Amino acid sequence: MIKFLVKKLDHLKKVLGTVYPFILFLIISLSFLFVSRLGLSLWHFDRVSDANGWLPVMLQGLRIDIATIVMLVGVFALFSTFLSGPHKIGRIWNRVVQIWLSFSLMLLVFMEIATPQFIIEYGFRPNRLFIEYLSYPKEVFSMLLQGHLFAVIICLACPFAVFLIGWRIFGRATQSVVYPRWYWRPGLAILILAFGLMGARSTFGHRPLNPAMVAFADDALVNSLVLNSSYSVGYAIDQMKSEADASKIYGKMSRDKIIRVIRQETTLPESAFSNPNLPTLHHQKATYRGKSKNLVIILEESLGARYVGTLGGKPLTPNFDKLSEKGWLFERLYATGTRSVRGIEAVVSSFAPTPARSVVKLGKSQHNFFTIAELLRSKGYFCEFIYGGESHFDNMKSFFLGNGFHHIIDQNDYKNPEFTASWGVSDEDLFNKAHQEFLSLHEKGQSFFGLVFSSSNHDPFEFPDGRIKLYEQPKQTRYNAAKYADYAIGQFFKKAQKSPYWKDTIFLIVADHDSRVKGANLVPIDHYRIPGLILGKGIDPKRDPRIVSQIDLPPTLLSLMGLDNKNPMIGRDMSAQPDRYTYTGRAIMQYGMNLAYMKGDDVVILQPRKPPQEFTYDFNSQELTRGFLKKSLAEKALANALWGSLAYQDQLYRLPVFLFSSHQTANTDLPSPVL
Repeated sequence: MIKFLVKKLDHLKKVLGTVYPFILFLIISLSFLFVSRLGLSLWHFDRVSDANGWLPVMLQGLRIDIATIVMLVGVFALFSTFLSGPHKIGRIWNRVVQIWLSFSLMLLVFMEIATPQFIIEYGFRPNRLFIEYLSYPKEVFSMLLQGHLFAVIICLACPFAVFLIGWRIFGRATQSVVYPRWYWRPGLAILILAFGLMGARSTFGHRPLNPAMVAFADDALVNSLVLNSSYSVGYAIDQMKSEADASKIYGKMSRDKIIRVIRQETTLPESAFSNPNLPTLHHQKATYRGKSKNLVIILEESLGARYVGTLGGKPLTPNFDKLSEKGWLFERLYATGTRSVRGIEAVVSSFAPTPARSVVKLGKSQHNFFTIAELLRSKGYFCEFIYGGESHFDNMKSFFLGNGFHHIIDQNDYKNPEFTASWGVSDEDLFNKAHQEFLSLHEKGQSFFGLVFSSSNHDPFEFPDGRIKLYEQPKQTRYNAAKYADYAIGQFFKKAQKSPYWKDTIFLIVADHDSRVKGANLVPIDHYRIPGLILGKGIDPKRDPRIVSQIDLPPTLLSLMGLDNKNPMIGRDMSAQPDRYTYTGRAIMQYGMNLAYMKGDDVVILQPRKPPQEFTYDFNSQELTRGFLKKSLAEKALANALWGSLAYQDQLYRLPVFLFSSHQTANTDLPSPVL
């Protein structure tokens, strides 16, 4: 059989000549990608079947695969028509072709092998997140080696083996080739160019092939199965060049209309907005009228509502559950995204998500971009970011120091920590440090804002022994880590409630996002629900059933602190909103490049270069049902999607210049107390 196959391939080589290595690559690659897509689809058989997706996934997938392969090797095939031959240049070129085809096959294999683990974590094929994580090799590889060693070995060993196999196959393919005569070569080049253009564009329409063109389902995972992972990541890289302009992705709306709708969305009267250069800048009057208070925000890593007992999740958070009886608990609080930087921009800046990277990472937002730290600093507060890992991760250090924070504590500042994991010191070490910082500041009579960011509830889920009764075996699981994170919170609040700073401080415990956000919807809304609890002396205990977005938390906190202020935030002060019977909350959620706007149980979902779709969300079954599109709701969704890009590009999201001082770099000297 093997001899027969070799004989047929040798015959094909004589017929195809210089094109043969590329046709062979096409056959091998298409076969491999077909098998990979089939395997992934069988893995998610029910979801593909529910979407009636078998035919579109496989046929449109073939279209994507051909485009991918043409983009990988088309230029080399074109140059081979002129450079190949039985001469020195030809021999050098054949070696270049051998290297490139072997590398390209290795790349395709590597990306497909890495796909299952990425789908488990995020619910769709590798995309922009895959590239962003590669920016932090130390943290990522440490996590992978600790928790996914077998997967790492497979992801490295298989592509290396594939490269060696490809080296032999394509080395043989470039030998003893029948080269065309010189007068045939221009014609051959024209044919290759025509096939390449048709294969890469895959359409005679105005726009070339793109993911939106082959998307057909209400399930983001099924839509991503149509792609291959090399194409998905390559497209994401290309989009990162121009992704800041949301109007190119979701549709256009006039600047004046965007601003008008966004102002209405704040529920404030038009008279509240008085600065034409900063269209959302407004005066906020605090609902609490006593002595201004300190602020502590505890940002919990990956703690979705499904891990919180009092919110109907698994019984992993007895300490949080007990604390919720003493504070203001948001029962329907929704994260804006699936990454920590999304949670940071929402909780610190009240900034809604955009199709671009988070403003924590973007260039124009590294200075003079609004944060509550900038505002509090202007009022004499000492602002501090306290973290157990390396603060350069996700560009947090640069963003914070450039926008109001005086000081940053990270892993290098812990002497003899009790426990150190892949992502930094344990949550206990983190909270012990935070407690000491707050005590010190209070003793000096200094008002303060502390942002405390945990990390123990993060893959590979490392935490010290003997602290909790394990929920399951083995030890290093997500459920056990969530339970340990809750234990550390409980230990901190036992100290905080007995401390002298307790009576003068407002506390917020909130998750940055849920873990492993995925589901069979364009946006899996149930996976965006997170815990949010405000605590402190004077905070009345209550369970709030209203829909709340992460971006509503910063203005609410400032109001509870007793600070009248001017800010450009579009979040709503929940302490000033009507009760649940007269108030319809809203939330904004980004899932990949899809964006959901939820108002009550109505949900509008925007997708790249596609018309908006409306659904009804059932909070009990957590299901979306397609409905009729309401024009007014679609306009609100689009305005919210476009505002972030407009505000960032035109630098509209900042405080007036007169409030700024020359404090943009780190300064560990305490400002004068304001009491």
